[in-house]
Amino acid sequence: MSEMVYKIARASEWEPAEGAGIFAGSADDKRDGFIHLSSADQVRTTHDRYFSGENNLLLVAVNAERLGPALKWEVSRRGEKYPHFYGPLPLTAVHSAVAIRRGSEGRPIFPPEIP
Repeated sequence: MSEMVYKIARASEWEPAEGAGIFAGSADDKRDGFIHLSSADQVRTTHDRYFSGENNLLLVAVNAERLGPALKWEVSRRGEKYPHFYGPLPLTAVHSAVAIRRGSEGRPIFPPEIP
């Protein structure tokens, strides 16, 4: 299986992409000039840091190889390298988009590939 990178997206921001065939990014992505992504090991931290109080979220798995040179691994504020995609994200690179559900304690439930 190819390497996957992940986008946590608000359903309201993802829905227009399904009709357009591209995801232009969230308000934060547009502000920063790239689409913020995470590795599998970074998804939980990203969720807890930026999305913990939100509902109606999707976990979008993206085939990193299909993104080409516009995918760059860059150091973030805390010194860790995160994947950033420069340009609109083509839905042809998307492997899956699934709702992030919550367990009985309110914690997000992620697919098995997310440690």
